[in-house]
Amino acid sequence: MDMKKRVSLELRHRSPTEVTELVLDNCRSGEGKIEGITEEFSNLELLSLINVGLTSVADVPKLDKLKKLELSDNRISGGLEVLAERLVSLTHLNLSGNKFKDISTLEPLKKLPQLKSLDLFNCEVTNLADYRDSIFKLLPQLIYLDGYDIDDCEASDSDGEGDGVDDEEEGESEDFEEEEEEDEEDVVAEEEDDDDDSADDEDGEVNGDVDSEDDDEDEDDEDDDDEDSSPVKGEKRKRDPEDEDEDEEDD
Repeated sequence: MDMKKRVSLELRHRSPTEVTELVLDNCRSGEGKIEGITEEFSNLELLSLINVGLTSVADVPKLDKLKKLELSDNRISGGLEVLAERLVSLTHLNLSGNKFKDISTLEPLKKLPQLKSLDLFNCEVTNLADYRDSIFKLLPQLIYLDGYDIDDCEASDSDGEGDGVDDEEEGESEDFEEEEEEDEEDVVAEEEDDDDDSADDEDGEVNGDVDSEDDDEDEDDEDDDDEDSSPVKGEKRKRDPEDEDEDEEDD
């Protein structure tokens, strides 16, 4: 899909001024240039153009609020002056997997006073001797290079993202906390249900024991009744012959 069409799809019936994040990864740029992105995206804070076949950033528009620019896995080798001129609020720049060979090609980034994170993974420039020291010296405003500060301390997730992304992460963390609270409530409710079921089972067991005792007593009562009635039957069987004899004498 070409970049212009992808931009149109990403708008989703919104106006460019309503868009704060625009992700166009893996689409195709015409002639290696940026297309379809204009100054109308005045509130854009994040722009991602990963693996879109760029060879130049000359056509990037003026975006005063843009803080994070993802340009990894393209074929850019220079021309960064335009970024310093048009993206004055840029704080995070990812140039990993591009064609930068010399430290001098990165010198225009000195004009980005708010730039605090720069990524150059898999660029030839990283193979130079004293690469890290040279970059930190060239860009004194920089805090993190390839995810590590000058003392080789790794950047935290919050430090490694732009302000707009931070806000998004904070929102996600709040949602996660709410979900955790809901899960805890569900667990409590389930435990209460289990307790109620256990109580019912215990009641059933107690009642079952009582019922079984009552059944035993009933059986004992029946046995007693049988014992009481059995002699009477025996007496009747004993008196029967006498009654017959008396009847014969009467005759």
